[in-house]
Amino acid sequence: MVEQKKVKKENPLLAYLRSTRAELRKVKWPTMEQGWTMTKIVLAVTVAMGLFLWVLDSLFGWLLSNLVNLNILYIILSVVVVAALLGAAYLIGRGEEG
Repeated sequence: MVEQKKVKKENPLLAYLRSTRAELRKVKWPTMEQGWTMTKIVLAVTVAMGLFLWVLDSLFGWLLSNLVNLNILYIILSVVVVAALLGAAYLIGRGEEG
């Protein structure tokens, strides 16, 4: 009669945690100075994008409110803005293909 050894399987959760710990030891962590520099960059870009989106929102809100009043000058301006946006989207899409 041949005895078979029971192979004890490792707990998957413990295996995951062990491999995660091993990978984290390989990471080159930034210094405190690098961390602060990257944080400042992220904050500056976030503020800049917030201001940019606020300006665009204000512009389009102003344009739409005048468009609703059926002012012909603003209707023409709206058509020009839409044409410019469509043209920009076309050029951007065309540039990504090549």
